[in-house]
Amino acid sequence: MSDTPPRDSLLPNCREIHRLTMEGMDRPLSWIERVRMRGHLAICDACTNFSAQMRLMRAAMSRLGLDDEPPKDNP
Repeated sequence: MSDTPPRDSLLPNCREIHRLTMEGMDRPLSWIERVRMRGHLAICDACTNFSAQMRLMRAAMSRLGLDDEPPKDNP
């Protein structure tokens, strides 16, 4: 599958940015995904806030040990 989006979707909507924000926390985004995301975030304060909130929540969960690690068994 190609990383190049269809021509009519060069400008992502907020829903796609939310999806890319979440996916970007679990995998490296392709260069085209990063460019599209940065372009949208440059003009959309709501998505910029959403992205910052998700990063903050992920960092807090990590500090609390609530990230994606399975629970450890107590002996």
